[in-house]
Amino acid sequence: MGMPPTLLMVGMSSSTGAYQERQGGHWPGQFGRQRASDINPSYGIILDRIGIIILSTAAVMETLNLFRNIYRWWKGPPPREEVSSAFRFKYTCFKDLLDSNTELLNIIADMEEKLRGRQVFGMTYVRSQSARAAFHAFRMIKSLDVLSGHKYPILYRVLEVINSRIKNRLGQRRELQVAELVLPLSGVNKGMVDWVGGKSANLGEVANRVRLPIPAGFAITTRAFDAFLAHNDLVDEINKRKMELDPQDPSSYLRVSDEIRQLILAAQVPPALEEAMGAAYQQMAAARGQGGPDDLRVSLRSSAIGEDSELSYAGQYLSVLNVGAHQLLQAYKEVVASLYTPRAISYRINKGIRGEDIAMSVACLEMVDAVASGVMYSRHPFNILEDRILISAVWGLGPYAVEGVITPDTYQIAKDEALTMVKTEVPPKTVQLVSNPQGGLMEIPVPPEMQDKPCLSPEQVKALAGYALKLEEHYRTPQDVEWSLDRQGRLLILQTRPLRLQAPAPGDLEAIPPIPGYPLLVDRGAVAAPGVGCGPAFLVREDKDLVQVPDGAVLVAKHSSPKFVVAMTKAQAIIADFGSISGHMASLSREFGVPTLLDTRVATSVITPGMEITVDAYTGRVYQGRVPELLARRQTRESHMEDTPVYQTLKQAAEHIVPLRLVDPRSPEFDPEHCRSLHDLGRLVHEFSYNEMFKISDLVSDRGEGALKLAAPIPLDLYLIDLDWGLTGVKKDAWKVTPENINCVPLKALLKGLMHPDLQARGPRPVQFSGLMSVMREQLLAGPNPEERFGDRSFAIISDKYLNFSSRVGYHYSVLDAYCGQTVNKNYITFSFKGGAADDVRRNRRVRAIAIALMGLDFSVDVKGDRVDARLMKYECPVIEEKMDQIGRLLNFTRQMDMLMTAEVSVEALARNFLEGNYSLEFLETPTG
Repeated sequence: MGMPPTLLMVGMSSSTGAYQERQGGHWPGQFGRQRASDINPSYGIILDRIGIIILSTAAVMETLNLFRNIYRWWKGPPPREEVSSAFRFKYTCFKDLLDSNTELLNIIADMEEKLRGRQVFGMTYVRSQSARAAFHAFRMIKSLDVLSGHKYPILYRVLEVINSRIKNRLGQRRELQVAELVLPLSGVNKGMVDWVGGKSANLGEVANRVRLPIPAGFAITTRAFDAFLAHNDLVDEINKRKMELDPQDPSSYLRVSDEIRQLILAAQVPPALEEAMGAAYQQMAAARGQGGPDDLRVSLRSSAIGEDSELSYAGQYLSVLNVGAHQLLQAYKEVVASLYTPRAISYRINKGIRGEDIAMSVACLEMVDAVASGVMYSRHPFNILEDRILISAVWGLGPYAVEGVITPDTYQIAKDEALTMVKTEVPPKTVQLVSNPQGGLMEIPVPPEMQDKPCLSPEQVKALAGYALKLEEHYRTPQDVEWSLDRQGRLLILQTRPLRLQAPAPGDLEAIPPIPGYPLLVDRGAVAAPGVGCGPAFLVREDKDLVQVPDGAVLVAKHSSPKFVVAMTKAQAIIADFGSISGHMASLSREFGVPTLLDTRVATSVITPGMEITVDAYTGRVYQGRVPELLARRQTRESHMEDTPVYQTLKQAAEHIVPLRLVDPRSPEFDPEHCRSLHDLGRLVHEFSYNEMFKISDLVSDRGEGALKLAAPIPLDLYLIDLDWGLTGVKKDAWKVTPENINCVPLKALLKGLMHPDLQARGPRPVQFSGLMSVMREQLLAGPNPEERFGDRSFAIISDKYLNFSSRVGYHYSVLDAYCGQTVNKNYITFSFKGGAADDVRRNRRVRAIAIALMGLDFSVDVKGDRVDARLMKYECPVIEEKMDQIGRLLNFTRQMDMLMTAEVSVEALARNFLEGNYSLEFLETPTG
């Protein structure tokens, strides 16, 4: 077996289940420039031409040692722990693959959101996300390669081709490099986001293009950040500390984070940067025209570059308020150090964000001596029927309004010409946050006479509402705004960003009553793609139904499927009983702009074909009939980024990342040669991985060394191999376990079905003479065939969430592979059943009966001869458990059933009685004459 052509060295750590992050500096190849000092001698470089990952050579030795151990295992009986170790490695590869599949889908969803053109981003974002997508695609391929015994070297070449196309798209964009260490906000706009970060870029845009007031200030650029690290040789020092991270040891993140932050806090600000910051500060002080320079207080706000917005939105990075001249440099270092909190380090490693793709710009703003502060939404964040401006206000500084320390005043303003006040609520406000003269902030009481007064006058409310309309018009999307009122009566914008329109939380949904006058069919679904759609319902039960979808219909299905893409140009909306909002089909719905609700649980049972329905993919509701109130709110929001060069670059790169064309695993084009995007590649690898895990039972089907016998009242001689927390309370020298020792969620559910009381209580199977003679005749005529007769042992390879179950008894076998955890995208069941002792006709009848029963349980099913293959994917854990229970019952119910399948009518009878819970078998008994 040769190495793939693009690899110089390959390896993956079985102990951590994750690739080592390239820490800081530059990556070789596509996304950066290689420096000799970046290459640690103990590291090997993977994908020289793609340039994504650097791995420890120790990982290569772990891989080689694993296969040596497997070879020794087959040569002779190994200790139990060695058997578990071999399977644990495969399981770890599989978990890594599932994790990267989830991350790849998240990256694609984030790119789709940016392609809507409503959020400010720069080339750093485009390069970082492209690199992350390639990283996770590679990690999936590598995991599959190890799982399969290197069966798919072509996938590396496919990845290289796709990645080279992305490289070409990114290479067409020429980027100007900022030379300044400090930029005044008067010279900043949204096009400078790569240099000054989103906060400063938006504030500059607000002041210079929207012409709204902001505090005086300047941006400390990413060039300053690079100079700060270089002046103190911090890149190598940070990398050295990060080498000590152990993903299995959470305390290592705390230790490494503390060491890195201490390095930064103790470092010297370069003289040139100190001079530039001092000059900008003095200029701000002089412009105030009152007091001495030391009287100016400022706030330093983080404005990180190169990550998606999750950490920034979560308030992970530091902002330091009420800073004087003498604390300016130290406050800057504190903000920079917040890049390396334990959570931030862990987040970047797990998300595959490269070190050189992050940087910290800092916004230095004049500290507002605030009379009142608050937050403003230019429309309701989740109620589509309320297109009003919402303002909240507290006395003093704004953090108390954001953090919910006190209940703020709230104002609702109509978007009419007069900006009419619709509603005002003024609760008592007993405390406020203010600047401490000695630095920092402090809480003080609100004077009694002010506690019940509104923070804003009607004129100030109207002025703020006018700001909201201007910002929404400029950015062409609703805005989330922070504002402040100073002692001179000026209303200032402190920050603006796109408002995240989202489905309401359960508690908020109760505050939005259903629209009266229309029957409510679905009261709660998960929003995969927002919007409103209306049309006749078209129920999709099988793939062939998709070609019959009429224009303007609403697709209704049991489960989401990427195959629905063929009808998305016709569909007004899509509704499914089950499905994941981060899955492949949800991504396609967002790409095509089709309002989509998933996980409704009841849609197919309450919506009839042809019924006109209106889908509200904001509140997650579905109404019978046409709802004009909702349809009037449908609008196509424009993009304010589409005319920028960086948007066009993202769009061109995304052509090789986002689209999904491989939607049907049964299609002859579902192969590596037809992958045109990283999404295609991820879908293919994800599908192939199930097949490889399905085969894991082949490694133990004839041997039981290292396995523990299960003592339980089931019709199987079952042995267990524990990979990771599949068993609890087992002594080291034990040779058997009981059901009470089992911690594996899917196995517990399977055993529940196998031990179902109605099946346990059932007497011997009815013996039909013709069926018995069929078995005897088949064996006499066919003669002994040792390859068709399996051993008498059954095996289960387990962890707390995973099960690979193989039952190979006599002349039939069944293999069951399942994962059941909290991440819906990872959950699945694959099941295969084959064989029997009777003739071909009776065996085929039994598998067809099993297939009908499985279809009744919502599995997708394929029958060939005497074999049935079934799959169920992306359901929540309780649903997976319920299906595993049913499969346990089915296995017990259908054993030795082939000799009873004497007539064609028995096929439907067996399946129908099983689904109805009738396990007596009386329906198969033949009266004796």
